[in-house]
Amino acid sequence: MKLTMAQALVRFLDQQYICFDGVESKFVDGIFGIFGHGCVVGIGQALEQGGHHLKFYQGHNEQGMAHAAIAFAKQNNRRKIIACTSSIGPGALNMVTACGTATANRIPLLVLPGDTFACRQPDPVLQQIEQPTSYAVTANDSFKAVCKYWDRVVRPEQLMTACLNAMRVLTDPAETGAVCIAMPQDTEGEAFDYPDHFLRKRVWYLDRRSPTQREIEAAVAEIMRSEKPMMIIGGGVTYSEAWKTAQFFAEKFNIPIGETQAGKGNLRWDLPLNLGGVGVTGGAAANVIAKQADLIIAVGTRLTDFTTSSKWLFQNPNVRMLSINVSSFDAFKMDATAVIADAKTALLDIMGALSLREYRSCWTTEIYDAKEAYTKEVDRLYSIYMQEGLSQTRALGEINKLIDKNAIAVGSSGSLPGCMQRLWRCSVPKTYHMEYGFSCMGYEVCGALGVKLAAPDREVYTFLGDGSFLMLHSELYTAVMEGAKINVMVFDNSGWGCIENLQNNQGTPTFGTRFQARDPRTGMLDGPIVPIDFAKIAEGYGCKAYRVSSVAELRDAINDSKRQTVPCVFDIKVVHGSMSDGYDAWWRVGVAEVSESASVQAAYEDMQANIAKARLY
Repeated sequence: MKLTMAQALVRFLDQQYICFDGVESKFVDGIFGIFGHGCVVGIGQALEQGGHHLKFYQGHNEQGMAHAAIAFAKQNNRRKIIACTSSIGPGALNMVTACGTATANRIPLLVLPGDTFACRQPDPVLQQIEQPTSYAVTANDSFKAVCKYWDRVVRPEQLMTACLNAMRVLTDPAETGAVCIAMPQDTEGEAFDYPDHFLRKRVWYLDRRSPTQREIEAAVAEIMRSEKPMMIIGGGVTYSEAWKTAQFFAEKFNIPIGETQAGKGNLRWDLPLNLGGVGVTGGAAANVIAKQADLIIAVGTRLTDFTTSSKWLFQNPNVRMLSINVSSFDAFKMDATAVIADAKTALLDIMGALSLREYRSCWTTEIYDAKEAYTKEVDRLYSIYMQEGLSQTRALGEINKLIDKNAIAVGSSGSLPGCMQRLWRCSVPKTYHMEYGFSCMGYEVCGALGVKLAAPDREVYTFLGDGSFLMLHSELYTAVMEGAKINVMVFDNSGWGCIENLQNNQGTPTFGTRFQARDPRTGMLDGPIVPIDFAKIAEGYGCKAYRVSSVAELRDAINDSKRQTVPCVFDIKVVHGSMSDGYDAWWRVGVAEVSESASVQAAYEDMQANIAKARLY
């Protein structure tokens, strides 16, 4: 079939399917785009021409639309995507941050940035970056550092190998992440006789990888020699849909569970063995038990510094690591005994072998005592009264109680992910959607749109600070255009409260982390707070807006918002510094080794003492 490269690309994407546990579904839902030179007369023309079933979504910031696409894929358990296309130069570069977000979180994202001319005849074109050392280098080479696969199609027939390799990576649970196919604008319009078989329906099989017998025996041996094992469940449990298996495994062998940000929400918060968030942003229950555990069974987690508390959390001198992961890169972290397999399949196989040995852990009342004590602590934080206004923890508690049980909570950055991992109570699976692999400011509003597109029949609430809202909220307008009712909960504490806490806790007074005007007397940003009316901004977009500064106003706003059909924005003024604190955890940051400040010197000494207690690798 004689088609332009862009026309063939659109037809190819429209014919991609994925099969998981025998269920076949369309893989590419549509394409987000912001048209400019480099894409509008290429892939834009192909989309307008028709002959396909892809939806076109109009983005309003390239990073924002790509973040929405990430959230869409994440909420669909990585089995459905929206591709993203842009113009050359700045439009393309705006998507680099989103590609980093996708790759860090192991989420499939296909970006199709326009590129400069392959023929080079009109060079230098508008928005082209010229490198005197190589004419082959363009702005799109920037994607190489953040993508799992990168290609540039300089001839129309190259599209076939590029597309097949792109799909290979996008549908591989161990290798998935961002994929970039750069498209020179002249090549997009060049025609080629594409073979019919390239454009036919193609099914990619997401088969569950089974552990080898050797891996099963090694895992059983590790568990049998442990007295106090602990499971940590991550995103791999989510994407494997293994939450019931993980719960059954834990209950059968009396093993407590800690949750990562990506694993949270799979299990009911009130299950006796579910101790909640673990690590730097975890709670007291999981962190206390983690310090006693002699075996950590890490299921589908990358074991990041927040989960392991910079490899400090596991204080039992005899502690060992057992890791179940589809990715060998992740499975061998922290010198773990590795089981390279799908989470559900591996847990079932290990459970069968372990049952024959009649294993049961030696935990007694420690788990339940820790759970009960921390449940009371969360209740306390949910009920805090502050004379000066609404606390962040109280606001979260009220929202958690009032919204529907199957509503989806979205987050990414600032102090709210910490509060939410510690305090948010999930009763239904897949209701907690946290991007914390990259913790990218600006994901929240855009991500909420992607989640809503993935789950149109459910309420979506996104939680973000004022700093993150200012960073990026462009897709709020896209939500209005799409009729996608999202609820944007802006917690306004007049600054970057999370980073201010970090700054203060490491001995440095507040500097550059509050939204203060410049004082002409001092020349510093230490003048009065500069207030922002976020509700008025929302009203300008056509959203329903609420101004909230008390519990009563918050309750009234949430109840009223349930009757609305347009996006709702909650301008919630919270008391500065009213977020939750850490519980029995440590996070390593680079404290100044030399300083005239006694508090900074003390922080450095404390860091050195904690490094001595941490694992080296």
